[in-house]
Amino acid sequence: MKLNMAVLPGDGIGPEIIEQAMKSVKAICAGFNHTLTSETALVWACAIDVTGNPYPDATHELCMQSDAVLFGAIGSPKYDNDPKAKVRPEQGLLAMRKKLGLYANIRPVTTFPSLNHKSPLRADLVEGVDLMCIRELTGGLYFGRPQGRSEDGNTAYDTCVYSRDEIVRILRVAYKYAMNRRKKLTVVDKANVLATSRLWRETAQDVSKEFPEVETEFMFVDNAAMRLVQFPRSFDVMVTENMFGDILTDEASVITGSLGMLPSASIGLYTSVFEPIHGSYPQAAGKNIANPLATILSAALMLELAFDLQEEALAIREAVAASMDAGIVTEDIAQGGKAYGTSEVGDYVAGQIAVRKIP
Repeated sequence: MKLNMAVLPGDGIGPEIIEQAMKSVKAICAGFNHTLTSETALVWACAIDVTGNPYPDATHELCMQSDAVLFGAIGSPKYDNDPKAKVRPEQGLLAMRKKLGLYANIRPVTTFPSLNHKSPLRADLVEGVDLMCIRELTGGLYFGRPQGRSEDGNTAYDTCVYSRDEIVRILRVAYKYAMNRRKKLTVVDKANVLATSRLWRETAQDVSKEFPEVETEFMFVDNAAMRLVQFPRSFDVMVTENMFGDILTDEASVITGSLGMLPSASIGLYTSVFEPIHGSYPQAAGKNIANPLATILSAALMLELAFDLQEEALAIREAVAASMDAGIVTEDIAQGGKAYGTSEVGDYVAGQIAVRKIP
């Protein structure tokens, strides 16, 4: 198979961690006889510095011509600390989501036994957590209009807008995941207060009839936030709107004990984007200390979802597990032993892929 990828390293530690993920992708292609075609482009803060645009037209065209997009990290103190900045990296991310039709964010949250002691929750609560968070990505408050401030600057307003079609689309994604897992779906809303949430609940009740094998439960967002820290194992697949999903997925990610271990995917109408959930960690940029495993696992998710290469995705995940079992990890998850550099971890994982039995 030909793997046609766009590679967007982005800001901060992005170039370093993307380099390690590409080592694993190349090892997979060599071992499974796939052909890799990839091209790198500018995005986010580094693109603003060069072009004035966080998501340049040339980058968008590359993404449109690619079967999958792998990107590293977004964000720079240069823009985060300037409240008067007219252009911000995050504006580019919203533009990418809209232009590529990235309507579904898929974020698996799985705990690793060797990291349970790092979770802010008790080990008995986090052991065996395996849930899938699915967030609607192109509607809601982040894209609703009208949006703005009054002339005197003392009043601001945002508008939350959803259509039934948008809700049906994301719900069907969630139900398909639930069908392949433990057949339980939690629909998170605030239907006791918000009109958009009432539309979400009504629509989910209708769509649930298409999937009678799946147990569907409805939960207010405040209760869901509480349940995530009380009984995280009670969730299988969770689906929700854009802003609620933004908050809940970040909360869920902390359960694992390390943001450096969690991948994500954004499924689109034209192509799909794969990225680690963590930020750009500018303090670590260029120091060879950043954890590349979330980015490597994002590459595995890419192989699975964008190219339907299940065995290849499993090979990467097994290699990541081998690195953790051997203690070949970066300082953020090293347990009192030696901490390895970003590139050393990347080399070890790629080496494990190369030596494993591949048909």
